[in-house]
Amino acid sequence: MERETQDLGDVNEYHAEGFQLCEVELAHLQLTQKEPEEREMLSGLSQRPLLSAFAMEEFEFPDSVRLQDMPLFPKWQLPLKLMAVLMAVAFVYTFLRDVLQPYVSHSKSDFYKIPILVLNKVLPWTSITLLALIYLPGILAALLQLYRGTKYSRFPVWLENWMSVRKQLGLLAFLLACLHAIYSLSYPMRRSYRYKLLNWAYQQVQQKKENAWVEDDVWRMEIYISLGILGLGILALVAISSLPSVSDTLNWREFQCIQRTLGYTALFLCTAHALVYGWRKWVEQKQYVCYTPPSFILASFLPAMVLLTKAVLATPCLNRRLDRIRHGWERPGCKGLSDKDSL
Repeated sequence: MERETQDLGDVNEYHAEGFQLCEVELAHLQLTQKEPEEREMLSGLSQRPLLSAFAMEEFEFPDSVRLQDMPLFPKWQLPLKLMAVLMAVAFVYTFLRDVLQPYVSHSKSDFYKIPILVLNKVLPWTSITLLALIYLPGILAALLQLYRGTKYSRFPVWLENWMSVRKQLGLLAFLLACLHAIYSLSYPMRRSYRYKLLNWAYQQVQQKKENAWVEDDVWRMEIYISLGILGLGILALVAISSLPSVSDTLNWREFQCIQRTLGYTALFLCTAHALVYGWRKWVEQKQYVCYTPPSFILASFLPAMVLLTKAVLATPCLNRRLDRIRHGWERPGCKGLSDKDSL
């Protein structure tokens, strides 16, 4: 089925598929040109069960196959580096605020927070940032189209490269979100939590309180946990739809609905999850340690800007103009490329 391209990011997927087809045809041509013995060996490898491939040693391959010359996950290198940088920045910021500052100011040793509590702030911060970076290039492409008044001018190389790794960014964001959920579920199993729970109970007895129920805090936790579960569930659907075995069964409209509509829904729910988690902490002065904002404020800034810009582009005046441009309309006087491509 021929799919109609409606945004610039979709074209990169078609280019990537074309490149993959060319690589498969080239590999098949090289296979037919090999000597009969090597060709028989390679064809035998392709017919082996999947599990046997993990037990293969280098000496079992023919001499013409050099594993060292094959690229190792080329599409994943940039997303992994970006994830590592974001996690390092988030970890340093959280460590300075939650661990080092209490130790320096009050001689309070909170280094036990590093394995669980600090890391569980780094994971959602990085995850929601990567999720926002998936949809940010599409918004930049739309703004660039509105500015140029045509869809026939190529995007900058950095923007095309950015759009080509959105799938990898999404899978990494989903992985970190799952780890965040697992770490959060492990909170009651920590020994430090049990000690604190006993201390809270003892303090309640000393204060002669029969009921420690706080209505405001109960509603806050109920709402932000519910939003987090919904966001993770929808994000799982988006991640599953990116699998080739699933995406090949969808037409373009179905694939676009899942990747775009459900993707923005997941981003909205995750952003709301972070905002509700903050609740009244936005205005509490004690939350701003050394005049630095809490991590949830910094984590929700970029996703909120992406959602706000998307809402502005969805207004009728801009949406109609952008839709006309993507259907081939050009602003009078604008100059596109001589060889009009689908960009």
